[in-house]
Amino acid sequence: MINAVGNRMTREIARQSKLADQLERVQVQISSGKRLQRASDDAVASQRIATIGKAQASSTTWAANVRTAQAHVAQADVALASVSNLLVRARELALSAASDTMNASDRATVAAELVTIAEEIENFAATRDSNGEPLFAAANAKVVRFDADVTFAPVPSASEVFVVGGNSLSVGLLDAAAAIASGDRAAMDASLGTLGDAISHIADQRAGMGLSAGRLERIGDSLALRDIALADERAAVEDVDLSVAIAQLNAQNLTLEAAQAAFARINRQTLFDILG
Repeated sequence: MINAVGNRMTREIARQSKLADQLERVQVQISSGKRLQRASDDAVASQRIATIGKAQASSTTWAANVRTAQAHVAQADVALASVSNLLVRARELALSAASDTMNASDRATVAAELVTIAEEIENFAATRDSNGEPLFAAANAKVVRFDADVTFAPVPSASEVFVVGGNSLSVGLLDAAAAIASGDRAAMDASLGTLGDAISHIADQRAGMGLSAGRLERIGDSLALRDIALADERAAVEDVDLSVAIAQLNAQNLTLEAAQAAFARINRQTLFDILG
């Protein structure tokens, strides 16, 4: 009889301990806002959360790449706008130098300004980004990953931008300066054509910058929408429903209090009460 009572008390203590553990777990869920505190709470859900977490980490990296690329494209477009203005000025100078009214001294002044313009364009070709890296890659354009299956070079290489017909823009300007300084009419006419081609080429490159900017914006928007979807899915799996958790907490608390009260009443009985 005494053994039976002892076993019953042991079982009751174990039951109340389990209720207390459940109560504590719900309290932690409410305070943290997370339904799962450890992988063993729900192995399937925990695995899904881990998968979503990896996707979110990748998306964060890609979004950072998009923002960096957008800054580089904007910087490149500003540089090319300046280059375009310089080339337009160079062509105006070359046209004026072709006039019969310009003397040798005037042509020398024009040639000197064209040399200065060539140097400025060379400086733009060597532009560096905020990290001190070349904005226009010296060799191949830098290819960047923006999604699991999306990679491209947002900014073209220096050779793509600053070389036309096999010659750099600066070399074309220096040739024009030499032709003007020497008064070589045929060479001056050829330089006008070269400068016209250079202006058109830079315009095409700026159009490419516009296309890159638009593409990056669309990719960024897509990543932002995906981030929202991933966050919603993760919340549905991981986050606790506060209304349900609070109701569960109250029910478990009442159950535990009732069990403790009953246990206390039973323990007030004497051995003779139990035997009687």
